[in-house]
Amino acid sequence: MLKKILLPSILIILGYGFWVSPDFKEIAAGVSIFLFGMLFLEEGFKAFTGGVLEKLLQKTTDKTWKSLLFGVISTTIMQSSSLVSVITISFISAGLVTLVAGIGIIFGANIGTTTGAWLVAAFGLKVKISAYAMPMLVFGIVLSFQKSKYLKGIGSVLAGLGFLFLGIHYMKEGFEAFKDSFDLASLAVGGYPGLFLFAAIGAAATVVMQSSHATLVLILTALAASQITYENALALAIGANVGTTITAIIGSLSANVQGKRLAGAHLVFNLATGLIAIVFISQFVWAVDWVSVRVGIADDNYTMKLAVFHTLFNVTGVLVMVPLIHRLADYLFKVFPEKALDLAEPRYLSEAAYEFPETVLKSLKKEVWHLFDSAFEIMAHGINLHRTEILESPDLEKTIDDDREVHEFDLDELYESKVKILYSAIIDFISHAQEHIPSIFSEEMFRLRKASLEIVECVKHVKHLRKNMTKYMLSDNEHIRVEYNRMRHQISMILREIHRLRNEGDYDHALAILEMDELKAEIQLAHRQLDERITEVLRDDHITPMMATSLLNDFNYVDETARHLLDTAQALLISHSDLVAEAAQEVVLDEDEIDEASAA
Repeated sequence: MLKKILLPSILIILGYGFWVSPDFKEIAAGVSIFLFGMLFLEEGFKAFTGGVLEKLLQKTTDKTWKSLLFGVISTTIMQSSSLVSVITISFISAGLVTLVAGIGIIFGANIGTTTGAWLVAAFGLKVKISAYAMPMLVFGIVLSFQKSKYLKGIGSVLAGLGFLFLGIHYMKEGFEAFKDSFDLASLAVGGYPGLFLFAAIGAAATVVMQSSHATLVLILTALAASQITYENALALAIGANVGTTITAIIGSLSANVQGKRLAGAHLVFNLATGLIAIVFISQFVWAVDWVSVRVGIADDNYTMKLAVFHTLFNVTGVLVMVPLIHRLADYLFKVFPEKALDLAEPRYLSEAAYEFPETVLKSLKKEVWHLFDSAFEIMAHGINLHRTEILESPDLEKTIDDDREVHEFDLDELYESKVKILYSAIIDFISHAQEHIPSIFSEEMFRLRKASLEIVECVKHVKHLRKNMTKYMLSDNEHIRVEYNRMRHQISMILREIHRLRNEGDYDHALAILEMDELKAEIQLAHRQLDERITEVLRDDHITPMMATSLLNDFNYVDETARHLLDTAQALLISHSDLVAEAAQEVVLDEDEIDEASAA
């Protein structure tokens, strides 16, 4: 509803402005070109986020001060707190960054965005930057048409900077011409009413443009042309700071609960910072004057003073809020509680993950593990065991021999409601993700899709096993009962081993892969030993030919289940960016080699 009202309102206001004053067209064009430059700049930097930025983000957020520093530096370089917010929301949604670390990044980004005001005030308004814009645009557009991802990225960054400079130039020229026909400064409002009024205008302008950077440039150019008073410019800057939270809020709409918590933290921080700036405005004005005298800023250089003010109140906000980060995180956990998810609901797949290849793969891998957990429970019950028995029993073989309890449940219903739904969500996510990530990541993505299919196949095999397994584990015939308990043990041991390797975390990838291959060889050996035992017990009339047939058929299901589980483990235990894992892939045994190993 809001969107339906907002867009026509903006168009009407712009149309009225164009009709009232030709000079307004130049200002509006300047803002449009500036925003277009921001889009180019963001697209350019996204070209370099296919690994480097993600690794930095994960390695530099283990401490609060590191998170703050990352936010400051990344926003200073990219000149876009919006892009940093989107990146952080994507990574926090994928579970790559903790909420506390994400809040630290957002706090740092607020300080980093103040550098834009300094650059525009000190350089952009005093130099004919349109002269630099043209060469940047020419080189940028040429590079943007190249095939290389990184050349295209550099081209987008250069073109973005060119459009930014050009936009500043047009805004500056527009305000200079505009003041001859209409004096906006005559509409200035003093005192606290003026503070709240212009803060609201600044917030509204930022909501419309979705860029506090663009709003600040607009404020600075208007201030340089004396179209607004210094006091009202301060209020507009405060409002722009509050309005910038709209980007994080919009970005969180497609994110999971963690992304929504981060957007909430961003809103709380900026509202608190804005309130502090308004309440202590007199003290901040005094501090700006004090700093200006110390660094040699002229008393009437209001654009530089605005940059000082913007920095001071953001730094103050960070100093006030940093000690409260953990309390804020706890509060947000209460406000946005984790839903009591049914296992059938995807936990890690969200549209926010599409922003970057790393988050696509990480979210996908976590969801496939989630599918594995759901299937684990069903498979455990399918062979009449509890998950805790498989994972915690000190003597699993004895536990299986002693446990003759039949688990009554509808395997088909659980498959439909817990496995099939998750598998469908994974397939749907992959089909949409292909539009968002480079082809270089496709192999990893399809490997994970194959792993999810193999998990589904495991559940189907256990379903086929269940009837005979339940029948014969209760049989008074010791020979047939022992053979089916061996099958239960084989499946249980593989599930247990995969769980162990997964939880180790710092396992050696190559060793883990080789362990999986050893288990495959053991299954092959067990199959041959079963053939020999069946021949012996049949000859001695310990089991009937019908029992022997069931054993052979059912062991094929065990064999297939084991292979699918181990292939799934190999796919999930390998990291796309891990060179050790790539080396490990080279030593994975093929089917013939496994046969040879089991025969040895």
